[in-house]
Amino acid sequence: MFSTLIVARMEPALAGDVAGLFGEFDTTEMPHLMGTRRRQLFHYHGLYFHLQDFDSDNGGARIEDAKADPRFVKISEDLEPFIDAYDPQTWRSPADAMARRFYTWSAQ
Repeated sequence: MFSTLIVARMEPALAGDVAGLFGEFDTTEMPHLMGTRRRQLFHYHGLYFHLQDFDSDNGGARIEDAKADPRFVKISEDLEPFIDAYDPQTWRSPADAMARRFYTWSAQ
């Protein structure tokens, strides 16, 4: 399994709105098209964490392919009022907000 973690900023009071948007999005075929197996959203002291698990490490490529889909464009636009870039100076795309894994352990 492959995971990505996006870090951004969000007012904790907006968590329900963001969860609602993803709740609708995840009922479409988009997660399947992107290879998403699981999505988890977290917030902590004004930070937003978006953890996505994929079957394989080509999740990033499949997301890139999905970016032109109107449903992907719509959720991106719908999230704009709720999610702010962690570092607006360097943000150009979600890839600029992805945490870098430096350790992993699994009980296989």
